[in-house]
Amino acid sequence: MSQLTGFRRWIAFVAVILGYFMALLDTTIVHVTLPEMTRHFHTTMDNMSWIVNGYNLVFAVFLVTASRIADQFGRKRLFLIGTALFIATSILCGLSSSVEAMVFFRVLQGLSAAIVVPVTIPLAANLFPKEKHGMVLGIWGAISSLAAASGPTLGGILTDSIGWEAIFFVNVPIGIAAIGLTIPLVRESMDASAGRRLDWLGMLTLSASLFFLTFGLINVSDWGWNSVKLIGSFAAFLVCLILFLAVERRTAEPMLPLWLLRIVPFNGAVLALMVLGAGMTATSYLMSYFLTGILGHSVLHAGVTISAMSLTSMVISAIAGGLSNKYGSRWFVAAGVAVLALSVYLDGSLTVNSTEWSVIWRLALSGVGIGLSIAPVMGASIRNVPEEKVGIASGITNMSRAIDSVLGVAILVSVLNGALNHYGADIAGKENQRSASNAVLSDEAKQVLLERAGRLEQRPSPVDATDAKNAEEQDAFVASFRHTFHVAGWLLLPGIPFALISDRRRGQRLASGSSTKNASQHQPQANAP
Repeated sequence: MSQLTGFRRWIAFVAVILGYFMALLDTTIVHVTLPEMTRHFHTTMDNMSWIVNGYNLVFAVFLVTASRIADQFGRKRLFLIGTALFIATSILCGLSSSVEAMVFFRVLQGLSAAIVVPVTIPLAANLFPKEKHGMVLGIWGAISSLAAASGPTLGGILTDSIGWEAIFFVNVPIGIAAIGLTIPLVRESMDASAGRRLDWLGMLTLSASLFFLTFGLINVSDWGWNSVKLIGSFAAFLVCLILFLAVERRTAEPMLPLWLLRIVPFNGAVLALMVLGAGMTATSYLMSYFLTGILGHSVLHAGVTISAMSLTSMVISAIAGGLSNKYGSRWFVAAGVAVLALSVYLDGSLTVNSTEWSVIWRLALSGVGIGLSIAPVMGASIRNVPEEKVGIASGITNMSRAIDSVLGVAILVSVLNGALNHYGADIAGKENQRSASNAVLSDEAKQVLLERAGRLEQRPSPVDATDAKNAEEQDAFVASFRHTFHVAGWLLLPGIPFALISDRRRGQRLASGSSTKNASQHQPQANAP
């Protein structure tokens, strides 16, 4: 643990949190500016989507690798390198003169975020004694919620008042402050048992497997679940994953000690976090389209409304983190998953006539569920591994959360499209306007939501009540969202049993030795929840 005390310790903590906030802010701040950038570069939304997808792809692929390198060569060192790279790529993104350049720099920015994010937990935990780790992770979770809440709003304000370039330049002062405070205040830490030899083959096979998985999920809405491309991508993922496991079993210094995956509470925490990642995606992703496509909100208005979820989560997370460290995490996480599942299911009862308040209280309820679960489950994931393995554990949990968010979007888009076709067929059948073989909602109608979600300015209601055809189509949209929200709510329920095995009673930490060998001797104990 760091020797800093009092005010200096908290300033060091702020330094680490600033880097984390900066990296997470860029996952949400870009979305609201995509339409403006599309007009600026005179291109299509399909091309612009890779500004988001390129970032997310590289971020998910390199989280574990970056964690391992940080454990070997210094977490502070990697944090500084990642933050400096993030500043540089932010400037380059803001100065980009073409879509191709923008996508390239966003890929590099995703790489730098993958370096920064996973090391923030072990760096922050090293600043405080173990009994304070729950409180630290509570604040960490609150900052995560703050970044999610402020991204769309800040992005809209900066774009409207200055220009889209400002959303990238805003990272520069944040990053400089993080580096300036980290250098003198944050102590270097690493995994003494990790060794210095790089497991190049392990890194290559793991990165390749994660690339094929994430790339396939990102493109599933275009390819389809039965496409040869998607099946090939998943097959390549499985082949690379098997090769990775074979390499890790044979190498003397594996990048990922496989015995970590035999710790039942750690596995429970990772699986619960995956379910939570999908749930958070369901709420924010689906709700943003519902608000813009059905209720006629501008993207900025929708972002401000959805911030009710993030702000509530921020408050609850700060409280739940400290309590879970004292009483154990599993009941907090189980309750959080249950509340989130209920709130997502209740989202399905919203209609075109729903008031702002009816949306906000559902989002706030989702925030309660997220706040009850995220910080406690992250605390459980590092509390139930040996202390020197906190870094790689952080990489695994962040990677699982990132990939499952992509998986959540892929599943929900498929469910929503299927529901649109189903309810559109019912409407077409009632109107007797199409043959049975052609009775599906038109492609043009299905694009209404996407088109409306891509507009920055305020628009009237997407449906003219005097136009019978549009009214019927809107009914199909509302019914489709209802079905998708209900499916998402049910899909969250498996997170409850995962949560119940995610921690020991009273938050008792797994004892750890001074080496991997000593740590692995604790595995029989680790298999009992």
